[in-house]
Amino acid sequence: MSPAEKQPIPSCHVVAMPFPGRGHINPMLNLCKLVAESSGDIFITVVVTEEWLGFIGSMDKPPNISFAAIPNVVPSELVRSDDVYGFAMAVMTKMEEPFERFLDELRLPPPVFIIADGFLPWRLKLRVEGRSLWLICGQCRLPSTRCFTTLTF
Repeated sequence: MSPAEKQPIPSCHVVAMPFPGRGHINPMLNLCKLVAESSGDIFITVVVTEEWLGFIGSMDKPPNISFAAIPNVVPSELVRSDDVYGFAMAVMTKMEEPFERFLDELRLPPPVFIIADGFLPWRLKLRVEGRSLWLICGQCRLPSTRCFTTLTF
């Protein structure tokens, strides 16, 4: 049983999927902590690779945040700089299916919305029970954050 399945049934379930890199995962975790601390009724499942779960799994977090893992389908964080192109191609082509399978097998209620990193090109193709609100967070060098939402039915 995954950590996400051991939690009580939330009234508002959110799934967060960061790009598998420190400069993306840490800001996503900070965003999730802010959202989780705003209300105890919000439950957030942060989905990372198994390797990243090993890095962050024991960190302090609010009780309404849980970590879940998809298989390691991308090169290790420890050697990804050896082949940046290969790493990027793996993220673009190999992460979608395990994440989609995770959503299909999720035992919690379907997420009300999904926070997905703007660097995940396949994020908008996914659907959760036919409808979902996507909050896509991208990384940019401007002082403000670049975010937009898409509502699909």
